[in-house]
Amino acid sequence: MHPDRQRKIRALFDEYIEMYAARDDRLTARFSQNFSGYPGSGTRLIHNRDEWIRITRQDFAQVPGRIRMEMLDLALQDLSTDVVVATAFFHIHLPSGGHQLSREVARLVLIFRCEGEVWMIVHCSYSIPYQSAQDGEVYPLKSLEEQNSALQALVAERTQALDESQALYRLLTEDTQDVLWRTDSQLIVTYISPADERLRGFRADEVVGHPVFEMFTEEGVELVKGMLRRRAIEDSAGSAGGFLRFQVEHRCKDGRLIWGEVQSKPDRNAQGEIIGYHGITREITERKRLEEQVRQLAFHDPLTRLANRRLMLEHLEQAMSASKRSHRHGALLFLDLDNFKPLNDLHGHGVGDLLLIEVAERLKACVREADTVARFGGDEFVVLLSELSTQPGEATEQAVAVADKIRLCLAELYVLKTAPSAPAIGHHCTASIGVAIFHGRDESQNAVIDRADTAMYQAKEEGRNRIRLAPGIGGTG
Repeated sequence: MHPDRQRKIRALFDEYIEMYAARDDRLTARFSQNFSGYPGSGTRLIHNRDEWIRITRQDFAQVPGRIRMEMLDLALQDLSTDVVVATAFFHIHLPSGGHQLSREVARLVLIFRCEGEVWMIVHCSYSIPYQSAQDGEVYPLKSLEEQNSALQALVAERTQALDESQALYRLLTEDTQDVLWRTDSQLIVTYISPADERLRGFRADEVVGHPVFEMFTEEGVELVKGMLRRRAIEDSAGSAGGFLRFQVEHRCKDGRLIWGEVQSKPDRNAQGEIIGYHGITREITERKRLEEQVRQLAFHDPLTRLANRRLMLEHLEQAMSASKRSHRHGALLFLDLDNFKPLNDLHGHGVGDLLLIEVAERLKACVREADTVARFGGDEFVVLLSELSTQPGEATEQAVAVADKIRLCLAELYVLKTAPSAPAIGHHCTASIGVAIFHGRDESQNAVIDRADTAMYQAKEEGRNRIRLAPGIGGTG
C-alpha cells in the first residue's frame, strides 16, 4: 500500500477513535445513509442508520466520561479506490476503573467509503468478548421489533394517504428513485412508476399488463410464490400481518441482474377481499455487495483470513451440540506465541504481520479440513478439534498428538521477506499450548475456553514451548 494512502486510512481511523473515546456526539454525523453494523458481541447485522445512532448515544449516555482504548494491533486495507478498512484489537479502559473489559481483547472493524468528497463510515463491527449484555450495561443489545412495528405502521399510514389522493400519488412517484407499483388480484401489473425504466430499462407499456413474475429470476419467482402461499394460509387463519418485505433479484432489459428490496401489501375492498397489491421496490445491489464483504470481515481476521472470535464461538457451539449427539469428544487448543514481541520491536509490525500469516498457514496444515483455526487477537490463536474418540483417554491422546504436531511445526525457522528484493529475516518463534477436552454440554463455552487459556498460561510459566492439558475431562492437567 502506498504510504500516503496508508496515512490517509490511519487518519480516518484515529479520528474515529478520538471522537468515540471522547464520547463526542459529532461522531454520529460520520455514519453513511447506507450504514450497517454489528453491535457488541451480537451476530445480527443492523442496517438502520438511526438505530445505530441510538445505540451510540445510549453508549455515550451510560459512560459519559472519556474512555481509553489501548491499541494492541491494527491492520489497514485498501479494498478499492473509494472503500478502505481498518481492523483493530485493543483493551477498553472505562473511567470507572472497572476491569471487566480491560482484561479482554476487543475487536473493531471500520469500513470507510468516499461519498462525493467526504469519507463516511458505512460499517462498524464491534466484537466485545463477554456474554449476556443486558439493559443498563455499556453495550446492550435490544430487539428491533418495536422499531420495525413503528416503521411498518408509518409506511402503512403514508400508503393510505397516497391512496386517498391519486393525483398526489402520481406527483410523488414521478421523480422518486424507488419504484412504486400496483397489481390486480391476479398479480398483473396495473401501474409502475418511471423509476423502473431508469432502473431496469423497461418502458411502462412493456410492463403494465404483464404478470409481476416476469420481473424476477426463476429463483426469485419461487421465493415470491412461497411467501404468497404462506401469507394466504395466515390470511385464512386471520393472522396475516401488514407489509411483506423481502429481497429478490430482478431482470433488466440488457440482461443484467440487480437486487431489489420489496415492500408489498394487499389492497382490500370493504368486505376484506384482496383486490390487488401495491408496494415499493428499492435497488440494493451495491448494498448486497458490501454486505457480503462485511460478512467476510465480521467473521474472519483480515490479516490471516482465519476465523475470528465470533465465528469460533459459533463453531464451538455447533461442536458441543454435535458432541452431545454423537458422544464423541472435542478439544480446544489455546496457543500463544512465545517469541513474537521481540520481532515486532526489532523489525516493525510489517514483519510481525508476515510471521502471523505464516503461523496461520502452518496451523491450517496441521489439522483436518473439518477443524477450525481462529485468531483471537494479537498473537493468540485457537484450534477447535471435533469428532474425537468416544473414550476420554483416547480423545486426550488424539488432541495432544495434534498439539505436539503444531508445537513442532511452529518451532521451525521462519524466513520472512518484506519484498522480493529485500533481505531475508530469520526468526525462531515457539508456542505455548493449552489443551481442554470437552464432551457434549457438560460445561459452558466460556468454561472450556477458560480451561484451555489457563493451561496455556501454565505452559508459559513452566518454560514455554510446551503443552499442558487442562484439568477436567480426559486428564488432570
